[in-house]
Amino acid sequence: MTTNNRYLPMTNADEREMLDLIGVSSIDDLFADIPESIRYNKSLQIEKALKEPELVSFFQKLANENVSVKDYPSFLGAGVYEHYIPSIVDHVISRSEFYTAYTPYQPEISQGELQAIFEFQSMICELTGMDIANSSMYDGPTALSEAAMLSCGHTKKKTILVSKAVHPEARAVLATNAYGQGFNVVEIDAANGTTDVEDLEANYGDDTACVIVQHPNFFGSLEPLAEIEAIAHQGKAQFVVSSNPLALGLLKPPGAFGADIVIGDAQPFGISTQFGGPHCGYFATTKKLMRKTPGRLVGQTVDENGDRGFVLTLQAREQHIRRDKATSNICSNQALNALAASVAMTALGKQGVKEMATQNVQKATYLKQALKQNGVALVHEASTFNEFVVQMNDEVATVNKKLFEKGFIGGYDLGKDDTERKGQMLLAVTELRTKNELDRFAQELGAIVV
Repeated sequence: MTTNNRYLPMTNADEREMLDLIGVSSIDDLFADIPESIRYNKSLQIEKALKEPELVSFFQKLANENVSVKDYPSFLGAGVYEHYIPSIVDHVISRSEFYTAYTPYQPEISQGELQAIFEFQSMICELTGMDIANSSMYDGPTALSEAAMLSCGHTKKKTILVSKAVHPEARAVLATNAYGQGFNVVEIDAANGTTDVEDLEANYGDDTACVIVQHPNFFGSLEPLAEIEAIAHQGKAQFVVSSNPLALGLLKPPGAFGADIVIGDAQPFGISTQFGGPHCGYFATTKKLMRKTPGRLVGQTVDENGDRGFVLTLQAREQHIRRDKATSNICSNQALNALAASVAMTALGKQGVKEMATQNVQKATYLKQALKQNGVALVHEASTFNEFVVQMNDEVATVNKKLFEKGFIGGYDLGKDDTERKGQMLLAVTELRTKNELDRFAQELGAIVV
């Protein structure tokens, strides 16, 4: 043990004191019960430790080999999106009272944290058109799975109908959770980029607990929510909609279509791509399901002096209530990322969010037309938000490699999740892409494809 590493508090003196206290002469004595024949008595095959400046330089060189969205224009979405983040977001979430805060069990010393969560809940309700929202969840797929579990528990049914136009990773999380609970998951086909309504109708039955769709869906298309809602509610099943919250700044909210639960990922607001995480799931529902909502809810109240205050009002977790009454084992929430989303939405304002969403639609539409003019075929003609699917005449990985050589981060390979979609690329366009970038991308992709 050395004493010149400032990151390790254990000194030689500390080590000696520990050994003396437990009555052994060396660290090796701690392994005396392990037979000599199975011990590893050689030196570990690792390189010699570097001094701090050398170590920083080594990893900096490795990092410089990466190319991120800061270097190349990105057209990769599929659940993680590069959006404008107001500079105030980092300033607020970096404050120590938020950055290091833990669970606000003691409201008298956690008013700032509790108010931040309350504001997040309020804005999610406005976007989704729902009555209540919880304090956030780990990510969108987690929220979707929890919505399905709630539906099964509430309806006492065991069959979950989920569209194949829902993000494949979310469907994988759902399948894992449903297996553990003994529920059945039936995947509904997608036709022309949206949920096949006829297939949904054919699979709907007396044991259906919920119908789950994504809007805009994984292919970027807008689902016919009114038609799907009518099918979902013909029995006692619940209607669950997963939505990109930015899109809801422009689209009619799922709550207006009779959704029972609206879930999704708040990553588009104030949370950078960060190589894929962490995220912040949201969960919004009706007052009827309030006491079955996973996680926790922050409520507004007044103290004995009549001053406004905030408290944890409802918690469905077994740690807080009788185990047999618990409806979720979600242990925490993404308070810091929820705060980032709240600050971003506040900085943008209602009109700013609408303008941001509008630019996503307009720029995606512009790229569609530019790609067509350059000989690139669209797979679906359905209305979309900021993503759409194009057909390649080569492996998507090969096309993306060529695009990278031209200075672009290409789209998502749909063939990785579905062999029937081999050669199809999902492209995402956000408000950050410029006209020049869109024109150059269309020309380069056209040259590769044609």
